[in-house]
Parts: sequence; structure tokens; C-alpha cells
Amino acid sequence: MTAPAAAALSGVAVVTGAAGGIGAEVARALVAAGLPVALLDRDIPALWELAAELDAAGEGVLAVATDVTDSADVDTAVAKVEGELGPIAYLVNAAGVLRSGQAAELTDEEWDITFAVNAGGVFHTSRAVARRMVPRRRGAIVTVASNAAGTPRMAMSAYAASKAASAMFTKCLGLELAGHGIRCNVVAPGSTRTPMLTALQGDAAERASIAGVPDAFRLGIPLRRIAEPAHIADAVLFLLSERAAHITMHDLTVDGGAALGA
Repeated sequence: MTAPAAAALSGVAVVTGAAGGIGAEVARALVAAGLPVALLDRDIPALWELAAELDAAGEGVLAVATDVTDSADVDTAVAKVEGELGPIAYLVNAAGVLRSGQAAELTDEEWDITFAVNAGGVFHTSRAVARRMVPRRRGAIVTVASNAAGTPRMAMSAYAASKAASAMFTKCLGLELAGHGIRCNVVAPGSTRTPMLTALQGDAAERASIAGVPDAFRLGIPLRRIAEPAHIADAVLFLLSERAAHITMHDLTVDGGAALGA
């Protein structure tokens, strides 16, 4: 993140899904910008590992084991963050899961957990934080969705639908909170080098993403490369920062052109 954008950030930040992938990279970028950061995740070993890493790089890092699908657990975590770090100025909803498979073959459990994390988690955490931001009339929320939220993908119906739900919820929230000076935006990554992508098919998933899969009606990536988590983190920090002070309810796609600007 460039120094001018980083300098435009001030206050306590919360990152869900902080233990790995895009969430971890966002947390690193926020700590590098000098912010106190609360790390929320239910993967406790990975959470403590990241907290130890970031403690060495900055100050005011708080790890809170949290299940974003549980609204009471989220409320408790948010209260703990404000009690130990101070008023929350920024929220990044980065928690997410992917259950792939043909729509007709998905189980109820796969559908339910996908929505519980990807949509329910955004609702629970945004609601808990927004309730505290409103009286202060300050804050910014960014939800990490996906370019699949607006582009149909075979074998990704639950994921795409849940990300579409989280994106539209965030925009509706932004409309409701605009009068309180609170901005809500969406970052929509395409294929990004994270454990979620490699879990699909390893290196083959990256090659297929770049080249495209005609049989699945999937275009490739015009920039001919997979995104790095840092590319997504840069977009998130921009939308949180005062450099985006007049941007709200926006969906910023970071996919190397894979969705052709859709």
C-alpha cells in the first residue's frame, strides 16, 4: 500500500476471516499502515500464528476467536474489541467458504454453511459494528465478495449466490448509513492465489483460470495472471481510506478483466 493512502487511515480496524488468504493480507496491510487491528476467525491455531506475526510488526493487535455464523458470538467479539482497542472505525468482511458442485447435487448442509458464512457472517458483523458506528457518525465497511456474484459459474451456485447476497446487503447498508457519514463498499476479487483456490485443483486451477474453460463457458483472465492477495488488500485499503471519501455503495472488481468489466 502506498504511503499516502496508508496515511489516510486512522482508527481501530476489524477483519473477519483474518487467519488466512485475503483476510490475513488485509490485516497485514492495516498493521503496516499503523492501525490497531482486531483479527476475527474461528481457525484458532492459524489465528494465533498470525497474531504472533503481526505483534512483531506493529502494536495493538488483538486476536478474537469468533464464529461469524453465530450472532451472539459476533456481538461478544465486537464488544471485546471496543473494550480493549477502542472505537471501531473500519470493518473488513473477509470471512468466506467455498463449497463447489453442481446445483442439483449440492446437499442442504453445503448450501446452508455457504450462506451462513458468506452472507450471514457479513450481516452479523456489519450489524454489530454499524450499531456502534452510527452514534459516532464515522466509519467505513468493506465486504470482500467475488466477481462470481455477478457472473454465473458452473459448479459454484451456492458460492456465487451467497456472494451476491453479501454484496447487495452491503450496498443496502451503505444507503441506510450514508446519512450518518458511514461508507459501505464491496471489493469483488476474481481468481486469487489463496488456499481456497488451490484447494479446488491445485496448480491446475490457476492454469484453468488464466486460460479459461470453454466447456464451462468461462473466459480466461485478459491480464494473464492470477491476483495476489496483496492486490485485493490494496483495493480494500483504498476504499477504507479518506482517498475514497466520496465513494459508497460501490463494487470494485479486481479480477484482471476476467468478467470483462461486468
